[in-house]
Amino acid sequence: MWKEGESEGLQTLGIVVVLCSLLKLLHFLGLIDVSDNKVEDDLEMTTVCHRPEGLEQMEAQTNFTKRELQVLYRGFKNECPSGVVNEDTFKQIYAQFFPQGDASMYAHYLFNAFDSAHNGSVKFEDFVMALSILLRGSVREKLSWTFNLYDINKDGYINKEEMTDIVRAIYNMMGKYTYPVLRRDAPRQHVDAFFQKMDKNKDGVVTLDEFIMSCQEDENIMRSLQLFESVM
Repeated sequence: MWKEGESEGLQTLGIVVVLCSLLKLLHFLGLIDVSDNKVEDDLEMTTVCHRPEGLEQMEAQTNFTKRELQVLYRGFKNECPSGVVNEDTFKQIYAQFFPQGDASMYAHYLFNAFDSAHNGSVKFEDFVMALSILLRGSVREKLSWTFNLYDINKDGYINKEEMTDIVRAIYNMMGKYTYPVLRRDAPRQHVDAFFQKMDKNKDGVVTLDEFIMSCQEDENIMRSLQLFESVM
């Protein structure tokens, strides 16, 4: 049995890990290491294979200014000169972040959340759209993005099988540093706690509205969302 307080921690562990690890990923890709260096008027695209959409179009689609987009692209191009990132790159990045565990499956799920076109590659535009939501979006937009990560089959619901897959991926990624100490039935206990809290009508699935309502009631999750507000 879990000690009192442990199940409460399990309910929010996955979401907090998702949000905090996203910060590490975006920093690694040069997207949130924003400096005051002089930025050229136009994007430099002479050495990349993929040319991003025009600044005006991205400015209209995101919550960033033209100058911010220029700075973001400069950082992204320095780390990803080809202009695109594939799933293997995600796995390599997360293997560096979590050397004590196996982050390959978690990286797979996260990559699919960024790969909105489902074409096996993530472009600068994909990162910027997600970054716009995570840094400048409303609470509902941020939580909707997180819900999409958990909704593996994209049917608009989170079922227990999907949640179990995500939780196992997170435990495998955290490795020996998992808290509470990993037990054989830990993923199932975590999933049960998640559904006990979030499945408001007890129909066996969690809808977007149920997910958002439950997250807004959780101080730890709300605090983790605030981490993004001071990035840019």
